[in-house]
Amino acid sequence: MNDTHIIIIAEAGVNHNGNFDMARQMIIEAKKAGADYVKFQTAVPELVISTFAPKAEYQKETTGAGESQLEMCRAIHLPLSDYSRLKAICDEVGIGFMSTPFDLVSIDCLDALKMDYWKIPSGEITNLPYLRKIASKGGRVILSTGMSTLEEVSTAVEILVAGGIAREDIILLHCTTQYPTPADAVNLRAMDALRAIGCGGVGYSDHTVGITIPIAAAARGARVIEKHFTLDRTLPGPDHRASLEPDELAAMVSAVRIVEQALGTGVKEVAEAERSNIAVARKSIVAARDIRAGEVLTEENITVKRPGNGISPMLWDKIIGTTASRDYSADELID
Repeated sequence: MNDTHIIIIAEAGVNHNGNFDMARQMIIEAKKAGADYVKFQTAVPELVISTFAPKAEYQKETTGAGESQLEMCRAIHLPLSDYSRLKAICDEVGIGFMSTPFDLVSIDCLDALKMDYWKIPSGEITNLPYLRKIASKGGRVILSTGMSTLEEVSTAVEILVAGGIAREDIILLHCTTQYPTPADAVNLRAMDALRAIGCGGVGYSDHTVGITIPIAAAARGARVIEKHFTLDRTLPGPDHRASLEPDELAAMVSAVRIVEQALGTGVKEVAEAERSNIAVARKSIVAARDIRAGEVLTEENITVKRPGNGISPMLWDKIIGTTASRDYSADELID
């Protein structure tokens, strides 16, 4: 894809609730919405979460406090064998497949599927063995940077580059890891700081309610927009509440595509769409009253009015003091 195309990732994540048929339907809905990729989350829960790991507050609010984080994740993750089947469905319907690995075994599982991009989640940005293993696989990387300082992001980038990933093949996603994220915690200007790290581009992974913020991120130059979606926001599970439903996802994609067109080349020039309006909107030097041939043109007998297909008012100083070559009626263009 070219640099002007904004890659839109429909983040299915674990919003399939561990149900393969629901995951299949999410692929179909992401394709209908116009997303470039549908992305899942691949994990062996026991390799990711210890028995002592607590739930996040938002997870307690959405799924209750009666089970551990590990128990919750066991219930909503698909077995590793399902991801090749999901990739095949993506190929069949014509949408890109991605999945975020959360452990080393899942990296190996996904490596066999030859994804266009590795997607590294915010929580792994300080996981040295994980970053080294991703780097060893090669390819392109999209790195989320939630909960991170600029120094931590730079360090993670250097680890990936040292491991063999080309710097220009890394896209950094600004992100705020809170579900949902309040608008005053978004800080889209942080994209500029990430851009200064000098990778292949920046983007935005969104956890706000609605579609306003990802559209704004597109306008600020995001090369990638990632957004959680769900088949039904009222479903049980940790991420549904901060996700778009399919019609909202389609609306976001449509709006981002409009922004993509509107961004243009960055060159300030006359657009073809406006060229025909130059004569209508600009002005020319005209007779302020009837003028006789041989009369000296002064600020008293000439003025500036539309249309703009005569002598430009920018030549006003050159016209003042010359003589009329013929008779002019009031409002007639001076030639």
